[in-house]
Amino acid sequence: MNSYVSRLCQLASQPSRRIIGLMSGTSLDGLDVALCRLEGHGPGTRLTLEQFRTVPYEEETKQRIREVFARDAVSLEYLTLLNPWLGRLHARAVLACLAEWQVAPAEVDLIASHGQTIYHAPRHQHQRPDFDLNATLQIGDGDHIAVATGIITLSDFRQKHVAAGGEGAPLAAYGDFLLLSSPAEERLLLNLGGIANFTYLPHASGDATTAFSTDTGPGNTLLDATIRAHRPALAYDEDGRLALAGRVHAGLLAELLAHPFFAALLPKTTGPELFGPAYLAAARQRSATENLALEDLLATLAELSAVGVARAVQLAFVGRPAPAAVYASGGGAHNPALMQALARHLPGTRFARTDELGVPGDAKEAILFAMLANEAVAGTPVAIGAGRQRVPPVSMGKVSFPR
Repeated sequence: MNSYVSRLCQLASQPSRRIIGLMSGTSLDGLDVALCRLEGHGPGTRLTLEQFRTVPYEEETKQRIREVFARDAVSLEYLTLLNPWLGRLHARAVLACLAEWQVAPAEVDLIASHGQTIYHAPRHQHQRPDFDLNATLQIGDGDHIAVATGIITLSDFRQKHVAAGGEGAPLAAYGDFLLLSSPAEERLLLNLGGIANFTYLPHASGDATTAFSTDTGPGNTLLDATIRAHRPALAYDEDGRLALAGRVHAGLLAELLAHPFFAALLPKTTGPELFGPAYLAAARQRSATENLALEDLLATLAELSAVGVARAVQLAFVGRPAPAAVYASGGGAHNPALMQALARHLPGTRFARTDELGVPGDAKEAILFAMLANEAVAGTPVAIGAGRQRVPPVSMGKVSFPR
C-alpha cells in the first residue's frame, strides 16, 4: 500500500488528530491559522483549540489577489501563476506559526485549507445562460502547501458541494451543528464576514436535518471597499466610528434593497461579484446620492447589511418565532454600527458572540474547516442539513501528499 494512503488509514483509526485549519475570506484581511486537536468524529467530536493566529496579508498580497478577485476578465497567465504563489505563501505562514508555537511539522497530522475564493458563480448570479450550473473557484494550491510543509493537505472543499447540486457555500452547517448546537436552545450562528451568512441550529436533541446555512447579503465587503475608496490609509471603519456619526439615507437604502437577491428563497449564496462597486454605484445614481457624505454612506451600508440578515431570518421562520439567541462571529461582530442596526431589526433577540460558547469568533471559520478535514479522514456519513446541503463531509476535500 502507498505509504501516504497507509498514513491516512492510520489517522482514521487514531483516537485523535491534530489538524491545522486555514481560512481566508472575502475581506482579504489575512490567513486565519487554527491548530486544533480533534477527538472522535461525527456527533462524538470533541475539539480543543490549541493555538490561533491571523497572519495579516501584506498590501502587496492584497493587491495581487485583487487583480483577479470577483473580476469578469483576468489574465489567464497571471491567475495560473497566482494559484501556486498563494499556496506557497500560505505554507510559509503555517511554518512560521508552528515555529512560533514550538510545534514541529511532524507533530501535525493534517492541514485543512479553504483557499482564497476569487470568484463565486451560483446559477442565479452568473450571466452565462449557456452554463446551466453553479460554480465557485478558490486558489492557493493544496499540493504546494503539502510539499512546502511536509504535511498531508486537504483542500478544495467546496467543489463536492457544487457537484452534488449545491452552490458551494456556506459549508458551515455541519461543523456548526457538531460544535455549537445545544439541547437547551435553538440558535442562529451569524458570521459577519465580507458576505454575511447564518447557520440555523435546532435543539441538539431535535431533527438535525433541519439545520441549514445561508448567505444573507453583504456583511463588510461594501463597507470596507467604501473606506478604501475614500480613505486609502484606513483598512476599515474602526469601531464603526464613521458609520455611527452618519445617518441612514432612506432613498439609497431602498435602491440597494431592490435587488431580487433579498427576496429569493433560502438557502442562497452570493459574493462580491454581485455586491461590489458597480452595484453600489448604480444604486447611488438611481437615488441621486453620488455626493452623499462618507459617514452617511457608511451608515446606510451598515443598515443594508443588517436588513439583509433580518429579511433572511424572516424568510427562514415564516409562521413561527425565530431563535431568540444569535451568536455572532467575523469582523462585523466588532462593528458597533452594524450590531446596533441588527438589534433594531431583530428586536427581542439576545445577541452574543460565539466566544461565549467557547469558540473564538475570529477563529471559528478556520476551526470549521479543520472539522471538515477530520470528517473526511475519520468520519462516517451523518444526516445534517437537507436538500442540496445534504452532502456528507466525508466526501469533501481533495488530498495532497507531500511528495
